[in-house]
Amino acid sequence: MYPFLKRTIDLFVALVTIIILSPFLIIICIALLLTGEHEVFYFQERIGFKNKTFNICKFATMLKNSPNLGTGSITLRDDPRVTSVGKFLRQSKINELPQVLNILKGDMTLVGPRPHMEFDFNHYPEHIKKTVFNVKPGITGIGSIVFRDQEMIFTKAKMDPHKYYKKYMAPYKGELEIWYQNNMSFFTDIKIIFLTAWVILFPSPNLVYNVFPTLPKEKKFPTYEELSEEERIELS
Repeated sequence: MYPFLKRTIDLFVALVTIIILSPFLIIICIALLLTGEHEVFYFQERIGFKNKTFNICKFATMLKNSPNLGTGSITLRDDPRVTSVGKFLRQSKINELPQVLNILKGDMTLVGPRPHMEFDFNHYPEHIKKTVFNVKPGITGIGSIVFRDQEMIFTKAKMDPHKYYKKYMAPYKGELEIWYQNNMSFFTDIKIIFLTAWVILFPSPNLVYNVFPTLPKEKKFPTYEELSEEERIELS
């Protein structure tokens, strides 16, 4: 019953968002046309429902060749590949708004696991890869809230971001998304949407664990200084 209700809510919210925010979205489009590389939208192939690929749509916030520059698919705090307007769009999460088009198409939903590029998807443990996208990917989700400031985690770690992500972050992200599937409901989704808005305006990393006390135990991600010599060598 809930999947049907979830899809109905998705369509309603996507249409209302486009109608109400259209003047604001037009302003953003103009700002992007006049800055950076003059690109408005960014399309990229992602892994989605049942591990099938689709093209995600976002506002362009980085240089077009970004996947082949610097840290590739991983973005750091103050990443030089991010454009001036793009920095604001990313911090405010406004860059995610065009994904309402993916919702209308049926590729995505409002709340679900974030869709990944294949390279990043392969960082998940095998048992997570088989189950994480048994639900549609979402614009926001429990993983998006917990990893609200993922860029800062990478910056503080001071290590190869891909190795660090695979060893420390991907397994925990997977646990969070499996928790979501086991607890998916109308009220869970409403709480996640509320928390998404709240942490953007008032960053509070521990709030999500108070709202959802059954979440996998909060994980602390180590910095370079906190690792043993063997771990530093492994991640270098």
